[in-house]
Amino acid sequence: MDPLTLGAFVAFSTIIVLFSGVSVALGLLIVSTGFLMVFDGMRSLELLPEILFGKLDNFALLSIPMFIIMGSSIASTRAGADLYEALERWLTRVPGGLVISNLGACALFAAMSGSSPATCAAIGKMGIPEMRKRGYPEGVAAGSIAAGGTLGILIPPSVTMIVYGIATETSIGRLFLAGVIPGLLLVALFMAWSLYSTWKSGNRELLATGSYSWKEKFEILPRVLPFLFIIVGVLYAMYGGVATPSETAAVGALLCLLIAMVIYKLWNPRDLWVVLRDSTKESVMILFIIAAAGVFSYMLSSLYITQSIANWIGTLDVNPWVLMGFVNVFLLIAGFFLPPVAVILMAAPILLPIITTAGFDPIWFAVVLTINMEIGLISPPVGLNLYVINGIAPDISLKTILMGSLPFVACMVLAIILLCIFPGLATWLPDAVMGAAL
Repeated sequence: MDPLTLGAFVAFSTIIVLFSGVSVALGLLIVSTGFLMVFDGMRSLELLPEILFGKLDNFALLSIPMFIIMGSSIASTRAGADLYEALERWLTRVPGGLVISNLGACALFAAMSGSSPATCAAIGKMGIPEMRKRGYPEGVAAGSIAAGGTLGILIPPSVTMIVYGIATETSIGRLFLAGVIPGLLLVALFMAWSLYSTWKSGNRELLATGSYSWKEKFEILPRVLPFLFIIVGVLYAMYGGVATPSETAAVGALLCLLIAMVIYKLWNPRDLWVVLRDSTKESVMILFIIAAAGVFSYMLSSLYITQSIANWIGTLDVNPWVLMGFVNVFLLIAGFFLPPVAVILMAAPILLPIITTAGFDPIWFAVVLTINMEIGLISPPVGLNLYVINGIAPDISLKTILMGSLPFVACMVLAIILLCIFPGLATWLPDAVMGAAL
């Protein structure tokens, strides 16, 4: 059978299996095993255990559970609420300062925890009721938190970027740096839209925030600054040549646990067990997907599907940007139904040869891919962040939350367009800090 036709059968079969309700990792293994048995014979199965466990034989993978522990220890405390309160007190005099405080808190907490649902829950529990009380439109209140929660997979340290780096064998350090400026760009676009929407439809008499004394502003900082120092320290150690990403992640996880125990009195063994238990579950899930994706990639390569797609793309007489447009549409649709990690691990073996053949930078593409995954987090039918917001504010209808999120989707699309026009937004900082890529 022609490899391109076979690739279409693989894609269709994968969609059917995943929509059957099985887990992503198990679904990839079922599809890979089935096609290898049919087209390569039973002997091909002898290599599967070696490929499955060999994919996990990577020192960089240690950074994933470490960063997850780091995020879980932060999410299990009042750090999100304290971060929100600190920004609210310091930005009280800024017009529309409350919505800026919420988005700023989302960006910082997402960077610390790396979890979009945890960010929505931690900031939204305080931010949404307060914004509604002050007269902010419900759509802005809910939509800004839902969109702000997505920033955790772009702003470093990002588990999603680590997974992309491992899947495509690109530098994790460069990927982290590539997400900084686009992440700040998204925060600025979110703030700009929130302020415009607020002043257009909000009750201006209720938008004024209260005043705080200097004592009230400074007394909350000791509970917030240690976590921020850890984030800065982790990034400095990584880019200052002090340690590898895995080593800095391990130290960051330990420090976050210690701070949670000292500042937030997380002494109860049962609470610590919950942090470690949940971190282990999430880590095992991601690592299982990575291992299964390794088998899936082997199947695509063994049946000459990946190579044929790359060769076919190379023979097409089509503008590279038209090709990139189709790739973005594919990523958007995939992000509507699957979590970011699954999309990256499934699509990377196919998309990487395509984008490199078309002359695009893999580091730049990682940022574009990640923003597409952010859109999926606030878009139905899955739209995990939408349901988290609906859970913490059940009196706001899902339709209102969705309509409030759509303008932020437009902001993300605008960010992708700006990245296409000015690719240096993603590539300048990695080149400036680590030198030009070879």
